Formats: sequence, structure tokens, C-alpha cells
Amino acid sequence: MDILFVASELAPFVKVGGLADVTAGLTKALRMLGHKVTIVLPRFPGFEEGGLLVARRLTPLRIALGDKNVEVTVFDGRLASQVDLVLVDAPTMFDRADVYGERGEGYADNLSRFAVLSRAAVEIARQRAVSGAPFDIVHAHDWPAALVPPLLVELRRTTPELAGTRSVLTIHNLSHQGSFPKESLPDSGLSWDHWSVAGIEFYGHLNVLKYGIVTADAVTAVSANYAREIQTPEKGQRLDGVLRARAAPVIGITNGVDYAVWNPATDAALAARYDAEDLLHRVRCRGALQQELGLGIDGTAPIIASVGRIVEQKGADVLAGAVPRILRSSEAQVVIAGDGEPALVARLEEVVAKSDGRAVFIRAASESLVHRIFGGADLVVLPSRYEPCGLVQMYGQRYGAIPVANATGGIVDTVVDCDAKLETGTGFLFDGVTVENLVGGVQRAIAARATPGWPGLMRRVMRLDRGWERPSRRYEQVYRQLGR
Repeated sequence: MDILFVASELAPFVKVGGLADVTAGLTKALRMLGHKVTIVLPRFPGFEEGGLLVARRLTPLRIALGDKNVEVTVFDGRLASQVDLVLVDAPTMFDRADVYGERGEGYADNLSRFAVLSRAAVEIARQRAVSGAPFDIVHAHDWPAALVPPLLVELRRTTPELAGTRSVLTIHNLSHQGSFPKESLPDSGLSWDHWSVAGIEFYGHLNVLKYGIVTADAVTAVSANYAREIQTPEKGQRLDGVLRARAAPVIGITNGVDYAVWNPATDAALAARYDAEDLLHRVRCRGALQQELGLGIDGTAPIIASVGRIVEQKGADVLAGAVPRILRSSEAQVVIAGDGEPALVARLEEVVAKSDGRAVFIRAASESLVHRIFGGADLVVLPSRYEPCGLVQMYGQRYGAIPVANATGGIVDTVVDCDAKLETGTGFLFDGVTVENLVGGVQRAIAARATPGWPGLMRRVMRLDRGWERPSRRYEQVYRQLGR
């Protein structure tokens, strides 16, 4: 099959969250299954900074947004995975410090920016179709690419060569919907014919993700449990009715992990390599991490890590309340890596400053340092209020850092609560994001770490198969069903 991906992030070049890892891992896995895959992304500075070589196309694209025309320069490249890459660039739109916004606020022109991405992707699909080589699938990801399905529907009316091209929309996080005031509709390039309850209108605003949901040929979510959750009023972010009303059900496919990138047996970022059959060198990784971060060199102190965005969704406020209690009740050391909402960042910095050197906070952790944190930590905590899939718990499991997590979203699909003797289970779950529940979960895990069953638990979680082969075959099945 010939598949066109449309996304706003791609690891390791442009990464805000898990979407970047999914774009890289899933396209690579599909390519290994024998499919031809092309990714369309904005030309962010991270691509050049990462050393990616691209070639400029001679003929630019011209995108109409209301009463203005935007000239888009197109660049072609290829990833090491043999996935083709198309970067679209427009003056001043993508050459910025951040992908979506700065200081917790989205850029004011985000609707125009990502409308350009979606329109460029659909025009590339149109050009391929009229040349006699249409894409079988156009796979859009999250709201920045959610205009792709309705634009494809519109274009099919005038381009019969696109009749066989089907669209898939994957929801990575329903809380980000691309909602804008009604008067900004011309910035999307859509006419007012699209403004209706059945179209882009949603409670008096335009809602890009909603329009993608109602027009895509298939909608998927990034874990089975999250697909169920978002169809409930409690976690549906007001779109639960829209999702339930689809003729075809929302399909949950749990994300995978690229073990060519996340593998302690081959990871060059670690002080020493190890695997489930030989954990001896992991002790060196613990000590090296303590030394690198200025923590006390202590072979018995549990190292507890939190890796990810510092936002309310991830329970950063609860983490800040729990850390002092964890430090008082144990000999643990705490490592926090991430950035996000300024008020929550400041609160965590204050907590760490009062920890007597037993906690550290790294705001701009490099990718290699994140690998070393997983390689040295005993526990990784995820007090997320909701978690569409979550990759941190799966990275932790692969490296032998046992997850302590709230039972929500994809965590339910990837972590099984341990029994008292550690004979079964792959982590420690708690119900409800409170300081008490997080502290209780961590204390239960610390107590378990002192029992003879702990090494067996580490080996069990490190042997889990969370790779991309199974999820990619599920996506392949979705694609083939749309082609019938």
C-alpha cells in the first residue's frame, strides 16, 4: 500500500510529546511490512538542526486562505528508515521557537499555520492521484492535521482520481481540539458552506478535530481503553457524542515502542549496557546517574523518576505535593525531568530546593539523559489524570524501571497491578490522582523492592513485547478494510 502520513511532530527532530515517537515508530514499522510511506510535516528548524538533508522542489504550492494566497516551498528528503519525507514551509509560519506556542499559550495564527499543512498535504495527494499514482491511505494525526479528511472529501468531487483514497484520523489527545472563534473561519481557507452543526461548527466555535472526526473514513485512538473512555461524558471532552454518533466505531490501537531506539542492551547513552538476562551492569547505570545529577552515591536508596510534560494533565501538581512526603517517609531520591506550565514548574523547583539535595529537577533534559534516567531509576511515576496511551511506562518497563501509575487510559492496557508476592503484574496501579494515592503507590513499590521477588519483576517487565510490529499490523488491517 502507498500511505501518506500527515503530522506535526517527528522524533528525533521535532518532539513535544509522544506523537513524535509514534510518527517515527509507526511509519518505520509499516515500511518494514513492505508498504511505501511518506510523511508530510511543517519545515520546523529542528530538521536542519538535526542534520537532515532535504532538496527543494522547483515548483512551489499556492494555498488560498480566505482573501490571501500563501506560497509554500516544498522540500523532499528520506529518513534512515527509508520513509520518504516532505517538508512544507511558508514565510514566518514554521520558523519559530516552538511547535505550537510559547509560555503555555498557543500561537495566535495556529489555525492558519496548520491549515497550510493540511492543504499542502491534500494538494500533494491530488497531484499524485492525477499523475496516476494515488495514495491508498492518507493518515492524519491530531487536530493540526484534522482538516485533511474534510478537504479530501471536498476534493474528491472534482478529482475522480482520488475516489479510491481513504482517510484515517488518529486521536492522540482529545483535549487538544483546535477550537477557534467563528470569525476566524476564513483563516482555515474553508468557505462558510462548511459552517454547520454537521460540519466544523461546535457550540458556536469552529472545531477542527470535530470536523476531522465526522469526515474521516476511520478514526482511531492510541489505546483500547482510551478509545472507550473518550466516548463517555466524563472523559469525552464534550466530543463523546460526536464520537459515538460515527457510523463506524472508534478503533483503539495501543502504541508501540521502537526497540531500535529504546533498548538497554544496545543504548549508547547508558554508562553500561544490560538486558533482562544480565542485570549486573544496571547497578553501574544507577551510580552513574547519581553522579551525573549530583545525588548522593547510594546503592540502596530507591531512585524515583518522573519524565514528561509539567502540566496538570500529567498530575504535576500532585507530584509536587507528594515529593516531600515521599522523601520524609523513605530514603528515596527523586529525579524530575520536563518542562511546561510556568506555575507548576516554579512549584516543583521550590520543592526540589527544599529537598536537601535528594531531589533534582532538569527542565531541558536531553534525549540521551532521558535514556539514562530510565536506565538508572528504580521506579517511574505517572500520576496522570488521563493518559491516552503513555509511552513513559513502556520505556520504563523496557529499562527495568517499574511504573507506579494512575489506572487510566492506555496505562490500563500496558500495566498490570502486581500481587503481594510479585508473582504476577508489571507495575503498581492506584485509582484516582491524589497526593495520598501517589504516595501510597510509591510506598507499596518501595516495600516490594526490598523483597526477594523484585529482580524477577524487573526481568518480567523487561521481557514484555511492546514493539511496533503488533500495532502496525492492526493499522494495516484498518487500511485494508477501508480499501474493500
